[in-house]
Amino acid sequence: MTRIQANLLLLLAAAIWGGGFVAQSTAMKAIGPFWFIGLRFLIAAVAVLPFMLRESRKATAKTSPRHLTLYLLTGLALFGGAATQQLGLQTTTVTNSSFITGLYVVFVPLIAVVFLRRSPHWIIWPGAIMAVSGIYLLSGGQLSALSTGDLLTVVCAVFWAGQITLAGTTVSETGRPLTLSTAQFAITGACALAVAIVTEPISWEAIRGAAPEILYVGLFSSGVAFSLQIIGQRYTTPSQAAIFLSSEALFGASLGALLLNETMPALGYVGCALMFLAMLLVEIVPELARRRALQGLKSSPNLG
Repeated sequence: MTRIQANLLLLLAAAIWGGGFVAQSTAMKAIGPFWFIGLRFLIAAVAVLPFMLRESRKATAKTSPRHLTLYLLTGLALFGGAATQQLGLQTTTVTNSSFITGLYVVFVPLIAVVFLRRSPHWIIWPGAIMAVSGIYLLSGGQLSALSTGDLLTVVCAVFWAGQITLAGTTVSETGRPLTLSTAQFAITGACALAVAIVTEPISWEAIRGAAPEILYVGLFSSGVAFSLQIIGQRYTTPSQAAIFLSSEALFGASLGALLLNETMPALGYVGCALMFLAMLLVEIVPELARRRALQGLKSSPNLG
């Protein structure tokens, strides 16, 4: 897979997640947040399991204790992100949630610098600033009073950044994207159900009431989109992946306006343009630099 194809997969994942914001918000009318998280991710784990087993039969490298640790850490990061995002949606709008979640485009390169001692391509920094500015304009630039849900979603963005970074590292070491998907889904679902059993009431009526949202988010936002994310990240960098995945805010805000009558301010269209420009720059600039380097190698004299 080329880097362009990988980034297009990440863009598709972001579009599916944008629809997931709406489903996550409307589901709260019928079911508690942790029951919702637990059921959606268990459905996702079951959906991906057959493909994981097929992948395992073809794998050549054995799973090491380090791989298991990485699976666990990625799953815990996913649980942290899913929990804080879902709790935040109880007291914030879909538009605000999708905006604030997009802050992971800043946190991912910061994690790469601080923890991995890895400097990203220079275009990542202006691209990240443009993307965050675009997401901010998408909200109308009026987030003057942060609610509890907004603050929880800031924490969510940190967890998503950790999950994106860990997923990129894990899949590059293991070469098993579907195994990672199944593992992180199962870990997140188990953690959420453990919390739900203790803290939230449940009934069959509640499950039936939220069934369409659970199925959509479980099969598509979780099973399909997270798998696309992990597959795509095999062929691009975590920082570039974060830029493309951040477009979920664009899709989330648009669908929130269309389906939930949430308004998009005029500045939102400027924000959309900034986000797409950031994605184009992150895609085109490294590619042009790579081609120039290859041309330089081909044109240099052979001294051997």
